[in-house]
Amino acid sequence: MRLLIAGWHGQVARALIELAPSRSEIKALAAGRPALDVRDPRSIERAFGDLSPTVVINTAAYTAVDQAETDPDAAFALNRDGARLLAQAAARRNVPLIHLSTHYVFDGTKQAPYDESDEPCPATVYGRSKLAGEAAVRAANPHHVIIRTGWVFGPAGQNFATRIMGAAVGGAPLRVVSDQRGNPTYAPHLAAAILDLAGKLTADTRDTPVWGTYHAAGTGAASWLDLASEILACAAGHGTAGAPLEPIASADYPARASRPINSELDCTLFARTFGFSLPPWQQGVAACVERLVSA
Repeated sequence: MRLLIAGWHGQVARALIELAPSRSEIKALAAGRPALDVRDPRSIERAFGDLSPTVVINTAAYTAVDQAETDPDAAFALNRDGARLLAQAAARRNVPLIHLSTHYVFDGTKQAPYDESDEPCPATVYGRSKLAGEAAVRAANPHHVIIRTGWVFGPAGQNFATRIMGAAVGGAPLRVVSDQRGNPTYAPHLAAAILDLAGKLTADTRDTPVWGTYHAAGTGAASWLDLASEILACAAGHGTAGAPLEPIASADYPARASRPINSELDCTLFARTFGFSLPPWQQGVAACVERLVSA
């Protein structure tokens, strides 16, 4: 199986790059800007020519949620137009595409977890650009799997886990939002699921009705406060000093782009269709903290 991974800076891309070599059946090429710019058809053609992939994974995205509010053109250029160009290039070669999307396609007002039958209603520019990217992928390549996920954290880069661990060093109280809920998703767990999925897409016949949109995230729900508390508890188990947590409301943490109160995703369809699900989010926290404290 030859994988072309579009994007190499994000948490999921980094986890894919790290995990892929451990699987002997996979030859992977990860490329991001400037080597692969999904907004540039010529750049895409070069990447396809270098690998002749059997599966394409698109992790390339504009993810600056607040900045997108004042720079919508850049968000749509990458999240919609780039997704379309990549999907078209894959379709011309009859190659399936796994495309990452987000819980931000929903506005967060539903009381129960969102499933794939819920009508998207994004409340942010970022969410609208990602929803437009989903539509572009569906129109361009019938052999696609769109994965909506959320609350991704990991041992690399800047994310909630690394910020909490870094801030706790000072010992001062940490103010953490307690009225937003979602599925904390450990990037390496999601990457492992994507690699398993890619294997299934190459093994199954094209007549198998697996193409479409799915939710895949860490098993179980939590608030940001719950997630921070678990991170610090795991860190304490490794002898790392913690810090007191101060719960606050979303209104006390102003941001340019509104955050969904409910980001919880129902991942039942993914598990039923592909036969596996992501581990509980607490396992991801334990693995993440262990890597951070031993780095």
